[in-house]
Formats: sequence, C-alpha cells, structure tokens
Amino acid sequence: MNQRFQLSHQQAMRIVGLIQAELEKDRQGAAVAVVDDHGELIAFVRTDGCPLPSINNAIHKAFTAAREGKESAAVGAASREEGFAITNFGDLRYTGWGGGVPIVFEGQVIGAVGVSGLPEADDMVLARLGTESLS
Repeated sequence: MNQRFQLSHQQAMRIVGLIQAELEKDRQGAAVAVVDDHGELIAFVRTDGCPLPSINNAIHKAFTAAREGKESAAVGAASREEGFAITNFGDLRYTGWGGGVPIVFEGQVIGAVGVSGLPEADDMVLARLGTESLS
C-alpha cells in the first residue's frame, strides 16, 4: 500500500500569510496561490495593487510546479531548450514563467506555491520562501 501525504488547508493558509506579510511590509501588489499535488487551488490571496493578470498567472505557476514536480521556470527553460512547446502538455494552465515552486515532503510533491505580480526573480524568491516555511 502506498502512503501519500497531503497538504492541509491550515498549512496552505500559513504559506499564503507568510508571503502576504512580506508583500505588505514592502507595499507590493502580487497574487499568491497554494495548490495541492494535482495543481488544484487550496488557498489564495491578492494583495492591494496586484496587477489583474497576476491572479491567473500565480495559480498557473503553482499548477505547473505541482504537476511537473519542479519549478515553473525550469519547465519553461526545458520547453525552450528542447523545442517542446508548452502547449503540448495538453492543458493551457501550464506556464514557463518563474514563480511556481513545488512543495516536497519526504520525497513526495504535496503541492506548490505560485507568486505573480513582481519581477520574475522576486516572484521566485517569495515562492521559495513559502515552501521553505514548512520545513
């Protein structure tokens, strides 16, 4: 029998709260999404000043990281380097922008964090901060 770990709603909200506090401390507008291992939304926040496209982008970054088990930026880089269009994944929610980071517990992907609204490098830093908060 396989044992699977599951990300709880409380854990997801703790991640969102941590990143939200960082954004609000610096008065930055962004969207933060936490998804389960299938890429489905568990928790979300949009801080004041968040660009509207960032709402779906954060969710899609998290979706991509959860489904592929690696950062969304790595999925995008591999897609470009290998000439494999990201649309070939068969789901339009896949994205190659940085800011999606998988949450790994005991070697299993149990979810992912997606951040969007800041420069890509900043999105990535905040998403990683969120995933590291569970360790």
